[in-house]
Amino acid sequence: MPKIIENVREMLIEEARRQMEESGYGTMTIRSIAGACGLGVGTVYNYFVSKDMLVASVLLTDWQRCMGIVNDCCGQMSGHEAVFRCIYDQLKGFLHQYERLFTDAEAMKVFTGAFSQRHKQLRDQLAEPIGRLEAVSQMPNGAFLAEFIAESLLTWTVAGKSYEEIAAVLRLIINK
Repeated sequence: MPKIIENVREMLIEEARRQMEESGYGTMTIRSIAGACGLGVGTVYNYFVSKDMLVASVLLTDWQRCMGIVNDCCGQMSGHEAVFRCIYDQLKGFLHQYERLFTDAEAMKVFTGAFSQRHKQLRDQLAEPIGRLEAVSQMPNGAFLAEFIAESLLTWTVAGKSYEEIAAVLRLIINK
């Protein structure tokens, strides 16, 4: 009788995350992940068609966690600056967690196109909770303003700007 292992997908994602953090994208293989989980290589391919899809699933899982925190911030915090700070902190933490992946030359060859294709999607996901803020939704062109703020937070956080630098400009826009 075959052994039943629960939460195989989650176990594979966790192991892939660990190996990316410890060894980097180039060293991580489907075989190394399968071995560390005590599974056959074919079992991994039942869940993920390629190493790149596994890596994308790791990133997606953590991005969804970050967006859950952002949405919680929007529901619990009253001031827009606190929400902007929460978004910045989540972006900064995500970038820090995957800094090794984002600077890995081999990974960049594979994912550069995907990162640029997903930029609009990330901006739109960030703009949605920003657009619910009273300080944004009550302004003329509130939907565009939410996108603009999301783009500013996304772009300038990735570029390494401090929250204080970004917030100073956002204050000029919101408090005009």
